[in-house]
Amino acid sequence: MDLTDEEIAAMTPAERRDLILRLAPRPPGMPSRRAIDRIRKFRTALMLVCVAALIPWTVYLAITLPSHYVARNWVATWVGFDILLVAMLTLTALAGWKRKQFVFPAAFASGVLLICDAWFDVMTSQRGGDLTQALLSACLVELPLAFILIAGPLRLLRYVAVRHGMIHPESRLWRMPIPIPDLYPDHKVPPRT
Repeated sequence: MDLTDEEIAAMTPAERRDLILRLAPRPPGMPSRRAIDRIRKFRTALMLVCVAALIPWTVYLAITLPSHYVARNWVATWVGFDILLVAMLTLTALAGWKRKQFVFPAAFASGVLLICDAWFDVMTSQRGGDLTQALLSACLVELPLAFILIAGPLRLLRYVAVRHGMIHPESRLWRMPIPIPDLYPDHKVPPRT
């Protein structure tokens, strides 16, 4: 049976998603549903343990760290960080140029590194011209670029999910589910409200 473009356009998102799943067999090497659930639960628990440990650690540091400290390896720290930033921006550019999905994590990581760079530049600058330069760089370059690098791929990720029928076109990004359950016809996911 051949479907016309008009018949496909008339389908609901759920019908298109069902058609996609019927046309695309389960990928080889895909872990079982049980393994995916176990990994998700373990990683979620691990993140919660990290959060629980980081809160008292942050309070401890706030109380005990000196307000002034002479750092070792200052130059190597900043040059190394900038090399990492250049590498991530290069990976982002290459992934975007070649239209590879690796652009999503590379751009997100690059954006986060730019936010960190802006934060530490501002927080470690001397008052006066050094601080002014750090603030201008943060506000005019680093933070706007970070926003583009984080928001752009997230919007593209949402577009890809909508285009492939994995989510409803009006779904908000923060409510977008991971479509793993849809790979298993025997496991129906209730519609989100």
